[in-house]
Amino acid sequence: MRKIVIAIDGPAGAGKSTVSKQVAKRLGLTYLDTGAMYRALALKAMRAGLTAEDGEAAAVLGDRTTISFGQGDPQAVYLDGEEVTSQIRLPEVGDFASALSVHSPVRRLLVKRQKEMVAAGGVVLEGRDVTTVVAPDADVRVFLTATLDERARRRCAELQARGTPASYEEVRAQIAERDHRDMTRDDSPLVLAPGVPELVTDGMSVDQVVSAIAAMAPTR
Repeated sequence: MRKIVIAIDGPAGAGKSTVSKQVAKRLGLTYLDTGAMYRALALKAMRAGLTAEDGEAAAVLGDRTTISFGQGDPQAVYLDGEEVTSQIRLPEVGDFASALSVHSPVRRLLVKRQKEMVAAGGVVLEGRDVTTVVAPDADVRVFLTATLDERARRRCAELQARGTPASYEEVRAQIAERDHRDMTRDDSPLVLAPGVPELVTDGMSVDQVVSAIAAMAPTR
């Protein structure tokens, strides 16, 4: 019997990765970080000297690129066999990935790969178009969000823990800019799809959010 699929969308800094990993662990599913795929391709594009405007070239580059996942927490990410788990989490790579992701050729390439990964079921995937484009028929779809101030606070704490602190004002501005880019792009913008519950997590612990999503999963 096909295992369930849980799709979690939401804006930058909403805690999608943390929550998705915990939901996958609790339910015995595989975690799929779609954003890491964009980040990995962005890293390769940066190394190749491309700019955020080179969508066609990035898609061509991506067509001959292998992106795979391993174990661990954080989940290991491999780019053409090279582990790039830490490199793709650098702020400049995230910003480049966000800018690159507005290009349709890039999105078509990676969405195709993500759909192939989801087809067999048994996954929790998160991103900005997984409830609308990648897995619109998922058994559970959730839009995870929080206020801009709360998301900026969380991201600052995350960067601090990694040893790369940044000012709150700078982080807040970056998230606001990414929100605008994600929600206004022509190809598969970030939206709250009809029928998808919105879970606003201000004031909630990670465990509370995980429990709320896990409770939505059908029993089979």
